[in-house]
Amino acid sequence: MGILEKIGEIEREISRTQKNKATEYHLGLLKAKLAKYRAQLLEPSKSAGAKGEGFDVMKSGDARVALIGFPSVGKSTFLSLMTATASEAASYEFTTLTCIPGVIEYNGANIQLLDLPGIIEGASQGKGRGRQVIAVARTADVVIMMLDATKGDVQSVCMMLVCSVCMMLVCSVVMLVFCVQPKKGGGLSYNSMVPLTMCSEKLVQLILHEYKIFNAEVLFREDSTPDDFIDVIVGNRVYMPCLYVYNKVDQISIEEVDRLAHEPHSVVISCGMKLNLDYLLERLWEYLALICLYTKKRGERPDFSDAIIMRRGASVEHVCHRIHRTLASQFKYALVWGTSTKFDPQRVGLTHVMEHEDVIQIVKK
Repeated sequence: MGILEKIGEIEREISRTQKNKATEYHLGLLKAKLAKYRAQLLEPSKSAGAKGEGFDVMKSGDARVALIGFPSVGKSTFLSLMTATASEAASYEFTTLTCIPGVIEYNGANIQLLDLPGIIEGASQGKGRGRQVIAVARTADVVIMMLDATKGDVQSVCMMLVCSVCMMLVCSVVMLVFCVQPKKGGGLSYNSMVPLTMCSEKLVQLILHEYKIFNAEVLFREDSTPDDFIDVIVGNRVYMPCLYVYNKVDQISIEEVDRLAHEPHSVVISCGMKLNLDYLLERLWEYLALICLYTKKRGERPDFSDAIIMRRGASVEHVCHRIHRTLASQFKYALVWGTSTKFDPQRVGLTHVMEHEDVIQIVKK
């Protein structure tokens, strides 16, 4: 029996099993086995084969965004509109057969946009180059899930299913809720900082034994599900921000457009009529968590023509390393103008956290 057959058998057994107190341990074991088999799908084949054309592209720019969606939802048209790259677009499916990169210039930042081939149901099992698409999407900072507004909500449910392997699409930063530290002996040590309602000590022990872990220290920092616990043990789950973009809204009613626009983490656009693209860029900038910083020399005006792009939460020390690797060791103090200071200018140290559109002047020793 192959891996796909084992996965199908486990999924059928999970669907048949009722969820109650008596079956939670059995379901936990089934989910652990399912995660193990799904992880094996992403492992490269050991048998030697002919080398094909490379799929991934070199990462460049200040951030990377991946376009994922079913065939013929408007991904290539969106890439051609937002970047200077011309991606082939046609009325038939699977026009794009490889990864096509483009660059979006916004707020002084260069954002790399990847147009990936359309994926089909079963992509997580490798159908339709699904493994390559998901592998490239895992390297992005944000995933844009392109959906066809004329096909309803069924499409968004299917998209969550096809990306169920080793990539969790979320819309906020996910903290590490567990600490699983294997050790040489001593058995299992089980502790929690909050009351647990979905995981018990027996269930945790059964899941760890499934992965041949018999000696470990387990610490729960918040109440979480067995699926989250399995993700931490496997260690290959990537939590990524996701923005759902509904294209072709010019072909549906205004009531349906209003309903889709009020869905959480969703944006409605029309590539054919170039509607709402500016708002999409604003939301994308927010999800990327980027900030623009400007430098200033002593006795001169700030240089607003060349911005330094940093991640939100960056400190003055990060700015020094971005300008030059030796600047932090020669740092004396910095003067900062902007919303991160109480008054302008404010003398700060290396630990000061910068905010969007701040101006900084660095003084060396």
